[in-house]
Amino acid sequence: MHFAGVDLSWAGRNPTGVAVLDASGRLVRIGAAGDDAAVLAALRPYVQGDCLVAFDAPLVVTNPTGQRPAETALNRDFRKFEAGAHPANTGKPEFSDVPRAARLARELGLDMDPYSSATRRAIEVYPHPATVALFRLPRTLKYKAKPGRGVDQLKSELLRLMDGVEGLAQTAVALQVAPHPGWVSLRRQVTAARRKSDLRRAEDPVDAVVCAYVALYAESCPADVTIYGDFATGYIVTPSLPAERSDPHRALVDGCKHVD
Repeated sequence: MHFAGVDLSWAGRNPTGVAVLDASGRLVRIGAAGDDAAVLAALRPYVQGDCLVAFDAPLVVTNPTGQRPAETALNRDFRKFEAGAHPANTGKPEFSDVPRAARLARELGLDMDPYSSATRRAIEVYPHPATVALFRLPRTLKYKAKPGRGVDQLKSELLRLMDGVEGLAQTAVALQVAPHPGWVSLRRQVTAARRKSDLRRAEDPVDAVVCAYVALYAESCPADVTIYGDFATGYIVTPSLPAERSDPHRALVDGCKHVD
């Protein structure tokens, strides 16, 4: 079984990060793609058999304005960690028709229902709350370029994210990225970066690895993830906040399964 992560450019104008893990959590593919054809070409070798593809982009958007119910619910838990979701609605051009992520999932023949038992599926994920939950962060890492953030800060925060990803090798759901030459090259690129554009090119593939890991984690530990929203109105799948940091009325149940 393969687990793919797609840090998708919603409107298709920016690069899209693509990463793939095998059933043992070993990174087997990492890079960036451009248009739909390039994204599909990057994914197709890994989705012919059993697979779970995690898109950092909306799959289902039906509301004409405002937020989806999924975003409202996720924000209640994660806003205090500065990990709230951006609103998606059909009033935005990128969602006025079928969302790009849904088009790609349909082209690959993937079932998008988060509760489906199909062997070839796609889900929507969001790296920011995932990293808050997995790494027990007090707030999101500030590696996204925004006004007031300099190159040194962005680099430091992106390296912290990469450190956290590498640290997942020591967890029950192990992720093995460091031996992969693409990951090693990315690390060198980030370490040597002198411009924001250098970091921007590395950011998407790193986020894609996080998305792929969320897919692996959701398959391995289904009791330890939360599905905000539903298939009818849109949803987001993320590792659950540890019980002491989340809604006291929602218990966190331990237990992970082996993935074949």
